[in-house]
Amino acid sequence: MKPITFSREETRAMVDEIRDYFRDELDQDIGAMPAEMLVRFFAERMGAYFYNRGLYDAQKLIQKRMDGLVDDVFALEQPTRHLR
Repeated sequence: MKPITFSREETRAMVDEIRDYFRDELDQDIGAMPAEMLVRFFAERMGAYFYNRGLYDAQKLIQKRMDGLVDDVFALEQPTRHLR
């Protein structure tokens, strides 16, 4: 799998979110560099878990839609004497 990468703007937004979380929830101020290191850690070590979860969710959605399409196709079937 190729590494998960983010644009500079995305990284900056995530760093801000992490810093806000530490300040609001943990009552700690952390700098931009430690927050960016956390972003890199999660991207490198945990990113695959989130990526795979997204794939699994997409697969379920696609399967559900495909099941609906199969039902729609069967609904178009015309009656004949031939039994399947």
